[in-house]
Amino acid sequence: MKYICLGYIDQSAWASIPDSERNAFMDECFTYDDELRKNGHFAGGEALDDARNATTLRYRNGKLSVTDGPFAETKEQLGGILILEARDLNHAIQLMSKHPGVKAGPFEIRPAADLSDMLAESERRRGVVQENP
Repeated sequence: MKYICLGYIDQSAWASIPDSERNAFMDECFTYDDELRKNGHFAGGEALDDARNATTLRYRNGKLSVTDGPFAETKEQLGGILILEARDLNHAIQLMSKHPGVKAGPFEIRPAADLSDMLAESERRRGVVQENP
């Protein structure tokens, strides 16, 4: 089963860490990611650029608005995602509890939703014809 792990970080605190410590920390994180890959648990992941470079879309009162920056007004911003293969939530928690990234900020773990039935029903309603690969 897939779990989406959302890692949050206080970017101003991160920026205040000396480069040598940041590099050592990242090496530790990447080493653990390699272990997750080797054991078939790492299904993907990406770090995110600074939240100040975000663009937020909102739809309110029938209109789309586009604003610079993150939606949340908080010190901790989403810093990256990791897609994890695990047996169940307890296994995902066990795997992520060993990840060095947890020391930098909280990780939210959510089961990935299986939308395949919903997608198939939507395609049926819309008359989408599936092509055979």
